[in-house]
Amino acid sequence: MVIIVEDREKIRRAYFVEQKSIRQVAREYNCSRQLVREAIESAEPAQYTLKVPRPAKVLGPYRARIDQLLAASERMPRKQRYTAHKIYEIIQAEGYTGSESTVRGYVTQRRQEHKRPQVYIPLEFDPGTDAQVDWGEGVAVIAGDDVTAQLFYMRLCYSRRLFMMAFPAQKQEAFFAGHVRAFRHFQGVPHRLSYDNLKVAVQRVLQGHNRQEQQAFITFRSHYLFESHFCTPGQGHEKGGVESGVGFGRRNFMVPIPQVASFDELNALLLAECLADDRRQVDGQEVSIGEAWEIERPYLRPLPGRDFECCVTRPVVLTPYSQVIFETNRYSVPADEARRNLALRAYPFRVDILYLDRVIASHPRCYGRGQDIFDPLHYLPLLEQRPGAFEHAKPIRRWRAGWPPVYERLLAHLRARWPDSRGIREFVRILKLHRDHPTNLVEQAVSLALEYGCAHSEGVELCLQQLLNPASPVAALELTNQPHLVGVGMQPLDLSCYDRLLARE
Repeated sequence: MVIIVEDREKIRRAYFVEQKSIRQVAREYNCSRQLVREAIESAEPAQYTLKVPRPAKVLGPYRARIDQLLAASERMPRKQRYTAHKIYEIIQAEGYTGSESTVRGYVTQRRQEHKRPQVYIPLEFDPGTDAQVDWGEGVAVIAGDDVTAQLFYMRLCYSRRLFMMAFPAQKQEAFFAGHVRAFRHFQGVPHRLSYDNLKVAVQRVLQGHNRQEQQAFITFRSHYLFESHFCTPGQGHEKGGVESGVGFGRRNFMVPIPQVASFDELNALLLAECLADDRRQVDGQEVSIGEAWEIERPYLRPLPGRDFECCVTRPVVLTPYSQVIFETNRYSVPADEARRNLALRAYPFRVDILYLDRVIASHPRCYGRGQDIFDPLHYLPLLEQRPGAFEHAKPIRRWRAGWPPVYERLLAHLRARWPDSRGIREFVRILKLHRDHPTNLVEQAVSLALEYGCAHSEGVELCLQQLLNPASPVAALELTNQPHLVGVGMQPLDLSCYDRLLARE
């Protein structure tokens, strides 16, 4: 029989305070004298211990065999040791008829008994010396779609100041861009950065802490003059500060799930959260994160005169459809800038296409596969030469699905006025105004041209110039000192002079 702590207290009070005998206490509380003696000896209940192992009729005969296999497993290569499932298959072949879960439970118990607890050395860093870098993932709703964003983290080891930025993918150019933005946020460069063995930085892991690094990473490191340190594979605790920072940022900066229109908006939100985090005071620290960063900032390396160009550059060849291909996606090039051999620079969020050193096209970067990324303005010179292709031109059809309704009115008017190809050519010339002028102004100019009855390319351009350079109102003349001119223009008209002129003829 086991008594609860409340009954134990009553027994002890009856014996020590009320001076009752053990026999009397046992009779009053309906328990054995042995239980009364145990309560008298200690106010704390005795811990239950299993004196005799519980019988295991099915697994029991195989425990020694499992222990033998586990002992042999410790002498085998780490990646070729016995799993609980493999042990289950072996003893099942030897006659075991129980469940696999029972075997798994026993294997886990035996391994825990022999496993030593992990212990670590507490670390302390000097201001400006060290920072840690890592990637993580977080879900955000971007333009209505659930997107798994790749989250770049950098954390200063002394002040614990954190920087966090979201990218569509863990590309090398995104890795570099995250560094550049973090250095700006910290207003300096740490002397040493610690990493996992990221493919964007490490080409091959050598013996010990030696690494064969990517050439682009060496160039990037040379630009900012920091040292790099790579953790032992599988030993994430070597940069535990940023490992915990990854989870902290995801739980605190992205809960509830952000709903934004673009990655730019998401990153503005994350940066605001990082700045707000400066007010937090870490346990064991005497000052806030922001105050510790003010102490650390003078010890950081100064930023170089210009940012590193965070992009990859590739030679590309123009296709017959005035496009270049990068990562299976096709990006359009202006038809009047068509050159056979071009260069492409891919940044984390955009793609630039260059002829020599001049950018001739720029597109939002696409991370899908096999997609066409068109700028319809690139094809207008061709459509002006070949107006018959207007109805079936793929870039124009995509644009037409969302352009203002007034454009359809203008197109119908021009086709009715010039049923031949001239109407389409006039319309294409008007669309070309988008190259140099904002969309809203061109739309207003088209509406005015239709209203004024001058709906053609010259008329739309004239209305556009009037919107860009509105005429200044004419000030009224001051005639106080010349009263004889006050009535000029106000006198009644005399048409008899025209009668006299006709009479002379």
